[in-house]
Amino acid sequence: MSDRNLLIVEDDPGLQSQMRWCYEDVDVAVADDAPTALGLLSERSFQVVTLDLGLPPDAGGTTVGFDLLRHIREHYPETKVIVITGRDEKQHALAAINNGAFDYYQKPIDSTTLTFATERAFFLSKIEAELQEQSKAATSNKSLLPGLIGNCPEMQTVSERVKRVAKADVTVLITGETGTGKEIIASSIHNLSDRGEHSLITINCAAIPENLLESELFGHEKGSFTGAHARKIGKLEAAAGGTLFLDEIGDMPIPLQAKILRFLQERTFERVGSSTSIQADVRVVSATHRDLQTMISEGTFREDLFYRLSEIDVTLPPLRERGADVLLIAEKILEEHGENRSLKFKADAVDAMANASWPGNVRELENRIRRAAILTDSNEISSTDLEFATDESLEDVEIEPLKVVRARSESKAIQTALAKTGHNLSESARLLEVSRPTLYSLIDKYGLESSE
Repeated sequence: MSDRNLLIVEDDPGLQSQMRWCYEDVDVAVADDAPTALGLLSERSFQVVTLDLGLPPDAGGTTVGFDLLRHIREHYPETKVIVITGRDEKQHALAAINNGAFDYYQKPIDSTTLTFATERAFFLSKIEAELQEQSKAATSNKSLLPGLIGNCPEMQTVSERVKRVAKADVTVLITGETGTGKEIIASSIHNLSDRGEHSLITINCAAIPENLLESELFGHEKGSFTGAHARKIGKLEAAAGGTLFLDEIGDMPIPLQAKILRFLQERTFERVGSSTSIQADVRVVSATHRDLQTMISEGTFREDLFYRLSEIDVTLPPLRERGADVLLIAEKILEEHGENRSLKFKADAVDAMANASWPGNVRELENRIRRAAILTDSNEISSTDLEFATDESLEDVEIEPLKVVRARSESKAIQTALAKTGHNLSESARLLEVSRPTLYSLIDKYGLESSE
Protein backbone atom coordinates (compact mmCIF):
# COMPACT_ATOMS: atom_id res chain seq x y z
CA MET A 1 0.00 0.00 0.00
CA SER A 2 1.36 3.42 -0.98
CA ASP A 3 2.29 6.01 1.65
CA ARG A 4 0.96 8.71 -0.69
CA ASN A 5 -2.77 9.24 -0.20
CA LEU A 6 -4.97 11.25 -2.56
CA LEU A 7 -8.63 12.14 -2.12
CA ILE A 8 -10.58 13.04 -5.29
CA VAL A 9 -13.73 15.04 -4.53
CA GLU A 10 -15.76 14.99 -7.75
CA ASP A 11 -19.45 14.30 -8.40
CA ASP A 12 -19.09 13.30 -12.08
CA PRO A 13 -18.55 9.49 -12.31
CA GLY A 14 -16.85 9.82 -15.69
CA LEU A 15 -14.33 12.35 -14.38
CA GLN A 16 -13.80 10.24 -11.25
CA SER A 17 -12.76 7.29 -13.40
CA GLN A 18 -10.60 9.45 -15.68
CA MET A 19 -8.79 11.05 -12.76
CA ARG A 20 -8.27 7.78 -10.89
CA TRP A 21 -6.39 6.30 -13.86
CA CYS A 22 -3.96 9.26 -13.92
CA TYR A 23 -2.00 7.99 -10.92
CA GLU A 24 0.54 5.29 -10.19
CA ASP A 25 1.97 4.49 -6.78
CA VAL A 26 -0.78 6.58 -5.17
CA ASP A 27 -3.55 5.31 -2.90
CA VAL A 28 -6.65 7.02 -4.32
CA ALA A 29 -9.99 7.51 -2.55
CA VAL A 30 -13.03 9.14 -4.17
CA ALA A 31 -15.89 11.18 -2.71
CA ASP A 32 -18.83 12.51 -4.74
CA ASP A 33 -20.09 14.96 -2.13
CA ALA A 34 -18.90 16.95 0.91
CA PRO A 35 -20.24 14.61 3.67
CA THR A 36 -18.45 11.61 2.12
CA ALA A 37 -15.24 13.64 1.81
CA LEU A 38 -15.44 14.75 5.45
CA GLY A 39 -15.96 11.16 6.55
CA LEU A 40 -12.88 9.96 4.65
CA LEU A 41 -10.79 12.83 5.99
CA SER A 42 -11.72 11.92 9.56
CA GLU A 43 -10.72 8.27 9.04
CA ARG A 44 -7.30 8.64 7.40
CA SER A 45 -4.60 11.12 6.45
CA PHE A 46 -4.44 12.55 2.92
CA GLN A 47 -1.44 14.55 1.73
CA VAL A 48 -3.37 15.84 -1.30
CA VAL A 49 -7.03 16.54 -2.13
CA THR A 50 -8.37 17.49 -5.56
CA LEU A 51 -11.57 19.45 -5.05
CA ASP A 52 -14.25 20.32 -7.60
CA LEU A 53 -15.92 23.51 -6.36
CA GLY A 54 -19.27 22.54 -7.89
CA LEU A 55 -20.59 19.93 -5.48
CA PRO A 56 -24.18 18.87 -4.67
CA PRO A 57 -26.55 20.19 -3.63
CA ASP A 58 -25.03 23.33 -5.24
CA ALA A 59 -23.48 21.64 -8.27
CA GLY A 60 -23.97 24.74 -10.38
CA GLY A 61 -22.35 27.04 -7.82
CA THR A 62 -19.33 27.10 -5.53
CA THR A 63 -20.77 27.47 -2.01
CA VAL A 64 -20.35 23.83 -0.95
CA GLY A 65 -16.91 23.61 -2.51
CA PHE A 66 -15.61 26.70 -0.73
CA ASP A 67 -17.10 25.55 2.59
CA LEU A 68 -15.32 22.21 2.24
CA LEU A 69 -12.06 23.96 1.31
CA ARG A 70 -12.21 26.14 4.42
CA HIS A 71 -12.98 23.12 6.60
CA ILE A 72 -9.98 21.21 5.25
CA ARG A 73 -7.64 24.17 5.73
CA GLU A 74 -8.87 24.68 9.31
CA HIS A 75 -8.84 21.05 10.47
CA TYR A 76 -6.18 19.49 8.18
CA PRO A 77 -3.76 22.37 7.47
CA GLU A 78 -1.00 20.01 6.31
CA THR A 79 -3.18 18.74 3.42
CA LYS A 80 -2.59 20.29 -0.02
CA VAL A 81 -5.86 21.13 -1.78
CA ILE A 82 -5.87 21.46 -5.58
CA VAL A 83 -9.03 23.19 -6.75
CA ILE A 84 -10.76 22.32 -10.04
CA THR A 85 -12.59 25.14 -11.83
CA GLY A 86 -14.44 25.67 -15.07
CA ARG A 87 -12.57 27.11 -18.05
CA ASP A 88 -13.82 30.67 -17.49
CA GLU A 89 -13.71 30.72 -13.69
CA LYS A 90 -10.26 32.12 -12.95
CA GLN A 91 -11.78 34.45 -10.34
CA HIS A 92 -12.92 31.40 -8.39
CA ALA A 93 -9.46 29.89 -8.66
CA LEU A 94 -7.79 32.98 -7.19
CA ALA A 95 -10.45 33.17 -4.47
CA ALA A 96 -9.66 29.56 -3.65
CA ILE A 97 -5.94 30.37 -3.41
CA ASN A 98 -6.83 33.18 -0.99
CA ASN A 99 -8.73 30.62 1.09
CA GLY A 100 -5.68 28.39 1.35
CA ALA A 101 -5.80 26.18 -1.76
CA PHE A 102 -2.38 24.96 -2.85
CA ASP A 103 -3.02 25.19 -6.61
CA TYR A 104 -5.73 25.06 -9.23
CA TYR A 105 -6.34 23.76 -12.74
CA GLN A 106 -9.16 24.26 -15.18
CA LYS A 107 -11.49 21.90 -16.97
CA PRO A 108 -11.42 20.10 -19.32
CA ILE A 109 -8.99 17.88 -17.42
CA ASP A 110 -5.61 17.33 -19.01
CA SER A 111 -4.01 14.23 -17.49
CA THR A 112 -0.44 15.55 -17.86
CA THR A 113 -1.22 18.85 -16.14
CA LEU A 114 -3.21 17.14 -13.41
CA THR A 115 -0.45 14.62 -12.71
CA PHE A 116 2.18 17.37 -12.61
CA ALA A 117 0.11 19.44 -10.15
CA THR A 118 -0.49 16.54 -7.77
CA GLU A 119 3.10 15.25 -7.93
CA ARG A 120 4.30 18.76 -7.03
CA ALA A 121 1.84 18.82 -4.12
CA PHE A 122 3.04 15.42 -2.85
CA PHE A 123 6.65 16.55 -3.16
CA LEU A 124 6.13 19.76 -1.19
CA SER A 125 4.05 17.93 1.41
CA LYS A 126 6.99 15.61 2.00
CA ILE A 127 9.44 18.52 2.24
CA GLU A 128 7.23 20.40 4.71
CA ALA A 129 6.82 17.28 6.87
CA GLU A 130 10.61 16.93 7.00
CA LEU A 131 10.95 20.62 7.84
CA GLN A 132 8.47 20.27 10.67
CA GLU A 133 10.38 17.32 12.10
CA GLN A 134 13.65 19.21 11.75
CA SER A 135 12.19 22.25 13.51
CA LYS A 136 11.13 20.15 16.47
CA ALA A 137 14.59 18.65 16.71
CA ALA A 138 16.51 21.93 16.39
CA THR A 139 18.86 22.58 19.31
CA SER A 140 21.22 25.37 20.28
CA ASN A 141 24.30 23.59 18.98
CA LYS A 142 23.11 23.56 15.37
CA SER A 143 25.63 25.26 13.10
CA LEU A 144 24.58 28.24 11.01
CA LEU A 145 25.10 28.59 7.28
CA PRO A 146 28.45 29.89 6.00
CA GLY A 147 28.42 33.68 6.24
CA LEU A 148 25.90 33.79 9.08
CA ILE A 149 26.89 34.50 12.69
CA GLY A 150 24.89 34.06 15.88
CA ASN A 151 23.19 31.68 18.26
CA CYS A 152 19.60 32.93 18.37
CA PRO A 153 16.91 30.24 17.80
CA GLU A 154 15.38 32.22 14.92
CA MET A 155 18.57 32.09 12.84
CA GLN A 156 19.17 28.44 13.74
CA THR A 157 15.72 27.66 12.38
CA VAL A 158 16.43 29.67 9.22
CA SER A 159 19.72 27.81 8.69
CA GLU A 160 18.21 24.38 9.12
CA ARG A 161 15.30 25.32 6.84
CA VAL A 162 17.68 26.48 4.11
CA LYS A 163 19.79 23.33 4.39
CA ARG A 164 16.66 21.24 3.96
CA VAL A 165 15.06 23.13 1.05
CA ALA A 166 18.31 23.67 -0.86
CA LYS A 167 18.17 20.09 -2.17
CA ALA A 168 14.52 20.43 -3.20
CA ASP A 169 14.29 21.95 -6.66
CA VAL A 170 11.47 24.38 -5.80
CA THR A 171 11.11 28.15 -5.92
CA VAL A 172 12.07 30.00 -2.73
CA LEU A 173 10.96 33.47 -1.65
CA ILE A 174 13.24 35.16 0.90
CA THR A 175 11.68 38.00 2.85
CA GLY A 176 13.09 40.35 5.45
CA GLU A 177 14.03 43.94 6.07
CA THR A 178 16.81 45.62 4.12
CA GLY A 179 20.23 44.57 5.38
CA THR A 180 19.22 41.27 7.00
CA GLY A 181 21.33 39.09 4.69
CA LYS A 182 18.93 37.86 2.01
CA GLU A 183 21.78 37.63 -0.52
CA ILE A 184 23.66 35.24 1.81
CA ILE A 185 20.60 33.00 2.05
CA ALA A 186 20.18 32.93 -1.75
CA SER A 187 23.84 32.03 -2.18
CA SER A 188 23.56 29.26 0.42
CA ILE A 189 20.48 27.78 -1.28
CA HIS A 190 22.41 27.65 -4.55
CA ASN A 191 25.69 26.32 -3.13
CA LEU A 192 24.00 23.58 -1.10
CA SER A 193 21.81 22.46 -4.00
CA ASP A 194 22.55 20.00 -6.78
CA ARG A 195 23.00 23.07 -9.00
CA GLY A 196 25.94 24.36 -6.96
CA GLU A 197 28.49 23.55 -9.66
CA HIS A 198 26.67 25.79 -12.12
CA SER A 199 26.17 29.55 -12.10
CA LEU A 200 24.29 31.67 -9.60
CA ILE A 201 23.13 34.68 -11.60
CA THR A 202 21.76 37.71 -9.73
CA ILE A 203 19.62 40.51 -11.09
CA ASN A 204 18.45 43.42 -8.93
CA CYS A 205 15.00 44.37 -10.17
CA ALA A 206 15.17 47.76 -8.42
CA ALA A 207 18.56 48.82 -9.79
CA ILE A 208 17.88 48.47 -13.53
CA PRO A 209 15.70 50.95 -15.46
CA GLU A 210 12.34 49.51 -16.43
CA ASN A 211 13.00 49.79 -20.17
CA LEU A 212 16.21 47.73 -19.85
CA LEU A 213 15.12 45.14 -17.32
CA GLU A 214 13.38 42.88 -19.84
CA SER A 215 16.49 42.78 -22.03
CA GLU A 216 18.73 42.11 -19.01
CA LEU A 217 16.52 39.24 -17.97
CA PHE A 218 15.60 37.59 -21.28
CA GLY A 219 18.26 38.94 -23.64
CA HIS A 220 17.59 40.47 -27.06
CA GLU A 221 18.25 39.96 -30.75
CA LYS A 222 20.34 42.30 -32.88
CA GLY A 223 18.25 45.24 -34.11
CA SER A 224 15.33 44.52 -31.79
CA PHE A 225 15.45 48.13 -30.53
CA THR A 226 17.58 51.23 -30.86
CA GLY A 227 21.05 50.48 -29.56
CA ALA A 228 20.73 46.69 -29.90
CA HIS A 229 23.83 46.32 -32.07
CA ALA A 230 24.33 42.61 -31.34
CA ARG A 231 22.55 39.64 -29.88
CA LYS A 232 22.64 39.60 -26.07
CA ILE A 233 22.24 36.57 -23.82
CA GLY A 234 20.02 37.44 -20.84
CA LYS A 235 20.49 36.52 -17.20
CA LEU A 236 17.89 33.76 -17.42
CA GLU A 237 19.69 32.02 -20.26
CA ALA A 238 23.08 32.53 -18.59
CA ALA A 239 21.78 30.77 -15.47
CA ALA A 240 20.96 27.55 -17.36
CA GLY A 241 21.59 24.57 -15.11
CA GLY A 242 22.01 26.86 -12.11
CA THR A 243 20.04 29.41 -10.13
CA LEU A 244 18.56 32.81 -11.02
CA PHE A 245 18.30 35.13 -8.02
CA LEU A 246 15.69 37.85 -8.52
CA ASP A 247 16.58 40.38 -5.84
CA GLU A 248 13.97 43.02 -4.94
CA ILE A 249 11.28 41.16 -6.90
CA GLY A 250 8.70 43.58 -5.46
CA ASP A 251 10.09 46.28 -7.77
CA MET A 252 9.54 44.30 -10.97
CA PRO A 253 7.08 46.08 -13.33
CA ILE A 254 3.69 44.42 -13.86
CA PRO A 255 4.24 43.64 -17.59
CA LEU A 256 7.47 41.82 -16.78
CA GLN A 257 5.81 39.97 -13.91
CA ALA A 258 3.53 38.34 -16.49
CA LYS A 259 6.53 37.12 -18.51
CA ILE A 260 8.28 35.70 -15.46
CA LEU A 261 5.03 33.94 -14.52
CA ARG A 262 4.87 32.38 -17.97
CA PHE A 263 8.45 31.13 -17.64
CA LEU A 264 7.71 29.57 -14.24
CA GLN A 265 4.66 27.81 -15.69
CA GLU A 266 6.12 26.67 -19.02
CA ARG A 267 9.91 26.89 -18.51
CA THR A 268 10.26 28.66 -21.86
CA PHE A 269 10.88 32.28 -22.89
CA GLU A 270 11.78 34.41 -25.92
CA ARG A 271 14.50 36.98 -26.30
CA VAL A 272 13.31 40.53 -27.00
CA GLY A 273 12.75 40.78 -30.74
CA SER A 274 12.47 37.02 -31.29
CA SER A 275 9.56 34.60 -31.58
CA THR A 276 11.71 31.51 -31.00
CA SER A 277 11.02 29.80 -27.69
CA ILE A 278 14.02 28.86 -25.56
CA GLN A 279 13.89 26.27 -22.81
CA ALA A 280 15.90 26.91 -19.68
CA ASP A 281 16.51 24.56 -16.76
CA VAL A 282 16.80 27.22 -14.07
CA ARG A 283 15.85 27.35 -10.41
CA VAL A 284 14.37 30.69 -9.39
CA VAL A 285 15.05 32.19 -5.96
CA SER A 286 13.66 35.64 -5.21
CA ALA A 287 13.86 38.14 -2.37
CA THR A 288 12.17 41.32 -1.25
CA HIS A 289 11.90 43.67 1.70
CA ARG A 290 8.42 44.70 0.57
CA ASP A 291 5.06 43.40 1.81
CA LEU A 292 3.91 41.53 -1.28
CA GLN A 293 0.49 40.73 0.19
CA THR A 294 -0.19 44.45 0.53
CA MET A 295 1.09 45.03 -3.01
CA ILE A 296 -1.27 42.31 -4.27
CA SER A 297 -4.24 44.07 -2.63
CA GLU A 298 -3.10 47.36 -4.20
CA GLY A 299 -2.79 45.77 -7.64
CA THR A 300 0.96 46.34 -7.96
CA PHE A 301 2.03 42.69 -7.71
CA ARG A 302 0.44 39.68 -9.37
CA GLU A 303 -1.18 37.24 -7.00
CA ASP A 304 -0.59 34.23 -9.26
CA LEU A 305 3.12 35.12 -9.56
CA PHE A 306 3.41 35.34 -5.77
CA TYR A 307 2.21 31.76 -5.38
CA ARG A 308 4.58 30.51 -8.10
CA LEU A 309 7.57 32.24 -6.49
CA SER A 310 6.89 31.11 -2.93
CA GLU A 311 6.61 27.33 -3.01
CA ILE A 312 8.90 27.57 0.03
CA ASP A 313 9.40 30.79 1.99
CA VAL A 314 12.27 31.85 4.23
CA THR A 315 11.82 34.86 6.52
CA LEU A 316 14.85 36.56 8.09
CA PRO A 317 14.41 38.21 11.50
CA PRO A 318 15.57 41.83 11.91
CA LEU A 319 18.77 42.37 13.90
CA ARG A 320 16.90 44.04 16.78
CA GLU A 321 15.13 40.72 17.46
CA ARG A 322 18.29 38.61 17.54
CA GLY A 323 19.41 39.44 21.09
CA ALA A 324 23.08 38.80 21.82
CA ASP A 325 23.76 38.02 18.16
CA VAL A 326 24.35 41.76 17.69
CA LEU A 327 27.52 41.63 19.78
CA LEU A 328 28.74 38.37 18.23
CA ILE A 329 28.36 39.87 14.76
CA ALA A 330 30.01 43.11 15.87
CA GLU A 331 33.08 41.26 17.19
CA LYS A 332 33.41 39.34 13.93
CA ILE A 333 33.13 42.51 11.84
CA LEU A 334 35.72 44.26 14.01
CA GLU A 335 38.06 41.30 13.59
CA GLU A 336 37.71 41.46 9.80
CA HIS A 337 37.96 45.25 9.44
CA GLY A 338 40.28 46.17 12.30
CA GLU A 339 42.96 47.63 10.03
CA ASN A 340 45.48 45.07 11.37
CA ARG A 341 45.15 46.53 14.88
CA SER A 342 44.04 44.93 18.13
CA LEU A 343 40.81 46.87 18.46
CA LYS A 344 38.11 46.28 21.02
CA PHE A 345 34.82 47.85 22.04
CA LYS A 346 34.47 50.07 25.11
CA ALA A 347 31.66 49.31 27.55
CA ASP A 348 29.55 52.25 26.31
CA ALA A 349 29.82 50.96 22.73
CA VAL A 350 28.69 47.50 23.77
CA ASP A 351 25.73 48.99 25.64
CA ALA A 352 24.79 51.24 22.70
CA MET A 353 24.90 48.37 20.20
CA ALA A 354 22.87 46.08 22.46
CA ASN A 355 20.10 48.68 22.83
CA ALA A 356 20.00 50.15 19.31
CA SER A 357 17.00 49.54 17.05
CA TRP A 358 19.16 48.90 13.93
CA PRO A 359 16.76 49.98 11.16
CA GLY A 360 19.49 49.11 8.64
CA ASN A 361 20.14 45.73 10.30
CA VAL A 362 23.48 43.93 9.79
CA ARG A 363 24.45 46.24 6.93
CA GLU A 364 24.12 49.28 9.18
CA LEU A 365 26.09 47.58 11.96
CA GLU A 366 28.91 46.72 9.54
CA ASN A 367 29.04 50.24 8.10
CA ARG A 368 29.26 51.86 11.54
CA ILE A 369 32.04 49.53 12.71
CA ARG A 370 34.06 49.84 9.50
CA ARG A 371 33.93 53.65 9.66
CA ALA A 372 34.92 53.62 13.33
CA ALA A 373 37.82 51.21 12.73
CA ILE A 374 39.22 53.46 10.00
CA LEU A 375 38.75 56.82 11.72
CA THR A 376 39.56 56.15 15.38
CA ASP A 377 43.02 56.92 16.76
CA SER A 378 42.46 54.74 19.80
CA ASN A 379 42.56 50.97 20.26
CA GLU A 380 39.13 51.14 21.87
CA ILE A 381 35.98 51.99 19.95
CA SER A 382 33.45 54.07 21.85
CA SER A 383 29.76 54.75 21.23
CA THR A 384 30.80 58.14 19.86
CA ASP A 385 33.10 56.42 17.36
CA LEU A 386 30.10 54.37 16.28
CA GLU A 387 28.18 57.65 15.80
CA PHE A 388 25.64 57.05 18.53
CA ALA A 389 24.40 60.23 20.22
CA THR A 390 25.43 60.69 23.88
CA ASP A 391 22.89 61.32 26.63
CA GLU A 392 24.07 64.95 26.92
CA SER A 393 23.56 65.63 23.21
CA LEU A 394 20.03 64.26 23.36
CA GLU A 395 18.77 66.76 25.93
CA ASP A 396 18.21 69.57 23.43
CA VAL A 397 17.32 67.47 20.40
CA GLU A 398 13.82 68.00 19.02
CA ILE A 399 12.24 64.69 18.01
CA GLU A 400 10.02 64.72 14.92
CA PRO A 401 7.56 61.99 13.90
CA LEU A 402 9.22 59.46 11.61
CA LYS A 403 6.64 60.02 8.87
CA VAL A 404 7.56 63.74 8.78
CA VAL A 405 11.29 62.98 8.62
CA ARG A 406 10.73 60.31 5.98
CA ALA A 407 8.54 62.56 3.83
CA ARG A 408 11.06 65.43 3.95
CA SER A 409 13.94 63.12 3.13
CA GLU A 410 12.13 61.38 0.26
CA SER A 411 10.96 64.67 -1.23
CA LYS A 412 14.47 66.14 -1.12
CA ALA A 413 16.02 63.02 -2.65
CA ILE A 414 13.51 63.01 -5.51
CA GLN A 415 14.03 66.71 -6.23
CA THR A 416 17.81 66.20 -6.26
CA ALA A 417 17.56 63.23 -8.63
CA LEU A 418 15.22 65.09 -10.98
CA ALA A 419 17.51 68.10 -11.05
CA LYS A 420 20.59 65.95 -11.67
CA THR A 421 18.99 64.08 -14.60
CA GLY A 422 17.23 67.05 -16.18
CA HIS A 423 13.89 65.59 -15.09
CA ASN A 424 14.48 62.28 -16.90
CA LEU A 425 12.14 60.01 -14.98
CA SER A 426 13.72 56.71 -16.05
CA GLU A 427 17.21 57.88 -15.07
CA SER A 428 15.91 59.42 -11.84
CA ALA A 429 14.19 56.14 -10.92
CA ARG A 430 17.46 54.30 -11.55
CA LEU A 431 19.41 56.65 -9.27
CA LEU A 432 16.78 56.33 -6.54
CA GLU A 433 16.63 52.54 -7.02
CA VAL A 434 12.85 52.48 -7.44
CA SER A 435 10.63 51.55 -10.37
CA ARG A 436 9.32 54.27 -12.66
CA PRO A 437 5.67 53.73 -11.53
CA THR A 438 6.82 54.10 -7.90
CA LEU A 439 8.58 57.36 -8.77
CA TYR A 440 5.43 58.67 -10.50
CA SER A 441 3.45 57.86 -7.36
CA LEU A 442 5.94 59.65 -5.06
CA ILE A 443 6.06 62.73 -7.32
CA ASP A 444 2.28 62.92 -7.14
CA LYS A 445 2.27 62.27 -3.39
CA TYR A 446 4.63 65.18 -2.64
CA GLY A 447 3.20 67.51 -5.30
CA LEU A 448 6.49 67.79 -7.21
CA GLU A 449 6.99 68.93 -10.80
CA SER A 450 8.03 66.08 -13.10
CA SER A 451 8.27 68.08 -16.36
CA GLU A 452 7.02 64.99 -18.27
